[in-house]
Amino acid sequence: MKNLIDFFLRHSAWAVFLLYAVLSVVMLVGSRNPYQQSVWLTSANAVSSTVYGALGYVTGYFNLHSINADLEQRNATLEMELVDLRSQLRQLRLQLPDSTFDQQALASYRLLPALVISNSIAQTHNHVTIDRGSADGLQPQMGVVDRGGVVGVVEVTSAHAARVISLLNPDISVSCKLKDSDYFGRLIWEGGDPRFATLDQLPKHTVYEVGDTVVTSGFSDMFPEGIRVGVVTGKAHEVSAGDVQLQVKLGTDFSRLSEVRVIVNSRSAELRSLNSDSLPNNDKKRQADANSSKLSRP
Repeated sequence: MKNLIDFFLRHSAWAVFLLYAVLSVVMLVGSRNPYQQSVWLTSANAVSSTVYGALGYVTGYFNLHSINADLEQRNATLEMELVDLRSQLRQLRLQLPDSTFDQQALASYRLLPALVISNSIAQTHNHVTIDRGSADGLQPQMGVVDRGGVVGVVEVTSAHAARVISLLNPDISVSCKLKDSDYFGRLIWEGGDPRFATLDQLPKHTVYEVGDTVVTSGFSDMFPEGIRVGVVTGKAHEVSAGDVQLQVKLGTDFSRLSEVRVIVNSRSAELRSLNSDSLPNNDKKRQADANSSKLSRP
C-alpha cells in the first residue's frame, strides 16, 4: 500500500494533468457554447476524414486488380470498334456505289484479355505463355495482339493456359500491307533485334515512305484487316528483280509484354473448312502434316 501511495506521489503532476485534460474534454463536448461545439466538430471531422481517407486508399489499392481487368475488357471492345470504323472509312473512301463491305465479318470477332505468364525474346524460336486456355474458348491458330500490335498465334492450349508462337519466331508469318494501300506482303522475323521484322514479297514498284504504317491485310481468319503492326524504317534489301523487302519497327514492345488480347473468330472453322475443301487431296495431306508437326514442336 505504501508503494502505491509513493507511486502516486511521485507522479502526482501527471495525474493532475490527466484529470484536467479529461475535465476539459468533457466540458468542451458537453458545453452548449456554439463556438466550443464548432471547434470540437471541426477537429473531429478533420481526424475522421484523415482516417477514412487512409482506409479508402488501402481499400482502393486492393481493388486495383478487378478495376484493371474491367478496363482491359472495355479497352478490348473499343479496339474492335476502332478496327470496324477504320474498315468502314476505307470503304467510304473507295466511293463504291454498291458497297461490298461485310459487316458480319468484323462482328464475328471478339477480344479476350489475358495475362502473360512467361515470355522469351532472346531465343531463335520464341514463345509466350498466357493464362487463358481451352476452358475460356481458346483454340490453336487464334491471333494474339496487344496495345502496340501483333504478338503471335496460339499454338497449343491446356484447360487454363496456352502457348503462343511469338512474332519473334521464324515459324510464323503474318499477311500485312501498307496502310491505305493495296501493296501487301509477308511479315516475318528473321532473328536478331526483337524490335524489328521484315515485310517481304512486295512488288518492286511498291510506293512507300519511311514512317508509313504497316497493318494486317485481313487475308486470314486470325487477324482482321487494319490491326497496327508497326512502321516502315527503310528498305531492307532486294531479294530478286521483282521482290522488295522493307524493315519494319514493331509496335509491340516484347521486352515489356504483360497483357495481351486473343482474337476469337466465331467463323474461323467455317472459313478453314472452305479453304480445306478447295485444296487438292495431296495438298490437304501436306497441310495437315505441316499443322501437326508445328503444333507438336516442343
